[in-house]
Formats: sequence, structure tokens, C-alpha cells
Amino acid sequence: MMNFELTEEQQSVKKVVRKFVDKEIIPYIQEWDRQGQFQPHILKRLAELQLMGVCIPEEYGGVGMDYNTLAIVCEELERGDTAYRTAVSVHTGLNSMTLLQWGTEEQKQKYLVPQAKGIKIGAFGLTEPNAGSDVAAMKSTAKRVGDHYILNGSKTWISLCDYADHFLIFAKTDHDAGSRGITAFIVERTFEGVESKAIKGKLGIRAGNTGEIFLTDVKVPVENRLGEEGEGFKISMSALDSGRFTVAAGAVGLIEASLEASLKYCHERSTFGKEIGKHQLVQQMIAKMTANLEISDCWYLKRAP
Repeated sequence: MMNFELTEEQQSVKKVVRKFVDKEIIPYIQEWDRQGQFQPHILKRLAELQLMGVCIPEEYGGVGMDYNTLAIVCEELERGDTAYRTAVSVHTGLNSMTLLQWGTEEQKQKYLVPQAKGIKIGAFGLTEPNAGSDVAAMKSTAKRVGDHYILNGSKTWISLCDYADHFLIFAKTDHDAGSRGITAFIVERTFEGVESKAIKGKLGIRAGNTGEIFLTDVKVPVENRLGEEGEGFKISMSALDSGRFTVAAGAVGLIEASLEASLKYCHERSTFGKEIGKHQLVQQMIAKMTANLEISDCWYLKRAP
């Protein structure tokens, strides 16, 4: 029989994140969302709680827990709001875990260690204005000149665009090779020619920082290439596998938040002389929501890599 019970360590992490969300996100999130304000101090607090590298090995600055624990963190964060779950999904799932899998030892020491500790923030630059799901259609280019690559292009819908210190950027080193011509690079915000611009007036995730990255003749050292030339598509797909799992975990947190709000309303609203939660049809709806939450919880834990 498969056991879906959390370990004591996982239960402890869940309690820590839940307490943090209840105290430091939920009371303020509606105002942050209305104002379209991202709060970078939340990332600092997550770093203090050692949650920015929860599944990264201790030798690289992380806590060394398993991937399920990252999912638990994302579930609890999205119970408060999608914005800060997204931040962890991008920083840890898309960027740090990709460095862990594909980076050289030198790259891990230079970039992964400070990210796992939350000292530096990582982001992920794949999507372009005309290249979303069709990654091979990207227009960004990377041309090798001596011991550097020169990157030009732009990326859009990039989470943490204004706050990330390091970006995983994908660009074409061989424009005629389709997806096999894509290469991955670690780009620092401080490199000359890197600019970012937030997208304002979004219809959702308004408390999150999302925007564009512009690359103009950016010199990137060869040692900042992640993997070999032409491996960028493979690297990006492996990164998305990690990121999508955390999105699924976050969705479970959103289900839980919805259930909590529904239960609260059941005791606030009255019809025909009693709370609506006393009506059989409402009770059936709540029971179905609870069952779906339990099913979802088991589903993503079972499918963790």
C-alpha cells in the first residue's frame, strides 16, 4: 500500500510556511493585489526561513530536503497568493534546480550556492513576444566572439524580472538548426546591456513582478554557458518539468484556500432561518470539494520526481 502521509520533517515545514503565510501574506495580500505591488521583503523572509533552497543539497547551500517538500512549500504559499508561490517556483524550480542538474562545479559554487541561501535571486528567460510554446521560434541570438558570447534579443512574461540577480537565458547560437540551435546561458543583471521593465495592469497575479528583459550586445563569458552549444532546448524542457510540478502543487493550495473561504461563508450567510452550511445541498458541495482536495494532494505527492 502506498503511504501518502507526510514525514515529521515535512509536517514541520508545512507548519512553518502556513504560520508565515497566515501572519505575513494573507492580512496584506488584497491591498498588494489592488495596488499591483510586489513585496521583495517576502523573499528575504523566505530566505531567513531557509525556504529558497529547500530541496537543494546542503553542499550547495540548500537544506537538502526532498522534492515533495518543495511542493509543500509551494502549496502553502499559494494558499496565500499565487505571486509568491510563483517566485519560489521560478527561483528554485526553474533556475536553481536547473543549475543543480546541468551546471559545472564552478557554476554551482558561484551561482547556485547564493541562490539556495536566498542571498541572490534567480529567474528564467525563455518566452519571447513571438515564441511562447513554440520555443524554436525564438529570435534571441548568441554569437561567440573569442572567450565571450554576444547576446541580443528580448524575453517577455518573465517573473522576478526587476528583482532577479541571475537569469537563465536561452538564445540561438545556430539560427538554422531549429530547436537544436538553442543554447543556455547564465546572465547576471549587472552585465552591461541587460535591462528589465515590469508589465503593469495585469489581469491576474497583480502582486507578482512580471515583465520584459532586453538584451543589447550583452557580453557573456564562455564559462557562463550552461551545458554545450545546442543543448538549450533539452535544458529548458527539463527545467519546465521541475517548474510545472510546483505549479500543480500550488494549485492544490488554491483549492484549499477556496475551501477555507467557502467554509467561512457557510457560517456567515443564513437563509430560511439557519446558516447555509446546515442545508444538505451545501454540505454535499463542501464534501465534494474536500474529497477533491484530498485527491489532488495525493496525486501530486505520488507524481513527485
